[in-house]
Amino acid sequence: MVLDQIKKENDIKKIPSEQLPRLAQEIRTFLIENIAKTGGHLASNLGVVELTMALHLSFDLPKDKIIWDVGHQSYTHKILTGRRDGFETLRKYKGLSGFPKTMESPCDCFNTGHSSTSISAGIGMATAREITGENYHVVSVIGDGALTGGMAYEAMNNASQLKKNFIIILNDNNMSISENVGGMSKYLSDFRTATAYRGLKMDILNSLNKIPVYGERMVKGIRKTKNGIKQLLIPGMLFEELGLIYLGPVDGSDIQQMCRVFQEAKRIDGPVLVHVLTKKGAGYLPAEKYPSRFHGAEPFDVESGKPLTQKSAATYTDVFGRTLYKIAEQNEKVVAITAAMEDGTGLRKFKCNFPNRFFDVGIAEEHAVTFGAGLAASGLVPVFAVYSSFLQRSFDQILHDVCIQRLPMVFAIDRAGLVGSDGETHQGIFDLSYLSAIPGLTVMAPKNKWELMAMLHYAVKLGAPVAIRYPRGEAYDGLQEYNSPIELGKSEIIYKEYGIALLAVGSMVETAERVHELLQEKGIPSTVINARFAMPFDKEQIVALQEDHDMLITLEENVASGGFGEHVSAFVKQNDIALDVHSIAVVDDYVEHGSVELLKHMLGIDPASVFQKILEWRKK
Repeated sequence: MVLDQIKKENDIKKIPSEQLPRLAQEIRTFLIENIAKTGGHLASNLGVVELTMALHLSFDLPKDKIIWDVGHQSYTHKILTGRRDGFETLRKYKGLSGFPKTMESPCDCFNTGHSSTSISAGIGMATAREITGENYHVVSVIGDGALTGGMAYEAMNNASQLKKNFIIILNDNNMSISENVGGMSKYLSDFRTATAYRGLKMDILNSLNKIPVYGERMVKGIRKTKNGIKQLLIPGMLFEELGLIYLGPVDGSDIQQMCRVFQEAKRIDGPVLVHVLTKKGAGYLPAEKYPSRFHGAEPFDVESGKPLTQKSAATYTDVFGRTLYKIAEQNEKVVAITAAMEDGTGLRKFKCNFPNRFFDVGIAEEHAVTFGAGLAASGLVPVFAVYSSFLQRSFDQILHDVCIQRLPMVFAIDRAGLVGSDGETHQGIFDLSYLSAIPGLTVMAPKNKWELMAMLHYAVKLGAPVAIRYPRGEAYDGLQEYNSPIELGKSEIIYKEYGIALLAVGSMVETAERVHELLQEKGIPSTVINARFAMPFDKEQIVALQEDHDMLITLEENVASGGFGEHVSAFVKQNDIALDVHSIAVVDDYVEHGSVELLKHMLGIDPASVFQKILEWRKK
């Protein structure tokens, strides 16, 4: 196998050019076979095999810096930098990350789990290179989807100030940003970036500017004519107007063509954008046909492309999607917003049935929130369905544009808590902390799928900003006999005993139920309370607990700092309530990838660990 010759970075340069197509095929086969076992991001990685090879042939790692945006397309990069043997541990605890990790390899120069960041980071590195006087190339690879994020445009606007080489690779695998007009486009791209042409252009313009009175007019006329011709003949004028030299489009399956263009890009002083056309899922028919299904794939059968484990029970995402659809049938003012996550957030049925009330704004969470605020200010009820870790990007918009105005907008926060294999950049363990800090925002969390339905109905009618957080995966259907009406800021008692009170938020109610059973086996009584509201929380219930309880334990799938437990503990202390308060929460740190069950045990928030902690606290 040609692939066996790749042991470390830059080994690809030893491969004869005629063997490169074979290497590309071997990499694809390797990716398909391994991701079928471990799960992972398949379609995006199959699309950039040749692009990654061309980058590694054209640049020297780790001296040169390649920043991947989003990082889930870096699998071939990992293979070509000597990490092939680690793929059996991909996204497993202590195993190979599914994203670039600076701690994993010096060839990963920047961690990227969220999109639209690579150009900003690249400009920073290119600027640092000039300050320190070092000599290396900086390459930011950004997908066409990530280019919908406003941060990318802020960065491109800033990039024009660079005087030295900085390369942006636009990996365009879907959206036709500009049309390839064939030979004329290639000719003009080559001609405009040639050293002789650029020098001649500057000489002519400088000479004309020296002519009294008429020189400046002539230069303006030439520029106007030049721009008019460019608009007609050259794709990528958006980038040119931002001050970037545009090269392309380039065939993302043609390694030699990409290498030639990359060499040309390296010679340019200043920022240059290379537009590469790729195909998601290339080389594997199921992924080509259903790229979204193989974006973040679970283990699957290679022959058929079907998942190895069929989904048996409804997920919280499914429950949310069905419930919102039913609500929208009855309430024409309800509209749905997503940030490029139509399928991931369960909104496909809503879109199909209410296309005029469905809005996909692309990877632009900040815009999504303020767009929703505009809808709410105009009498509609927007529901923004978003992953917890992505909502972090729009904190200012939630506070400033929604909550200060008390606008009736609903944040449906999927993937709240631990999400598992995607790791640090995707764990939804901070939302309770940053949302609870915003005055006027009601923050809720359901104990099971039935309560999610009820909370969504309640939130749409509340007439104020409200967030509902729910976890990834199968929706809990236990405790369905406990379904008292939802009242603002009121908790729900599940089991009423005495001594120890377990006050749990959302997914941790199921954990509290299991802990209650373990305590019963030891003959230790305990009360289980479903908090329902993280903010405002039920202060009256806490005050009442001191009558027949001496210990209060809060449980949340969120970091301790600024979380539910911290708020409750502060309230108890400030009001001299006779309760010994302990908090079960995620450690104040970033949590790496691994299965949710394993991570919960490692963090000490699974039922067995909580039970042991309670026994220790009782002894003390």
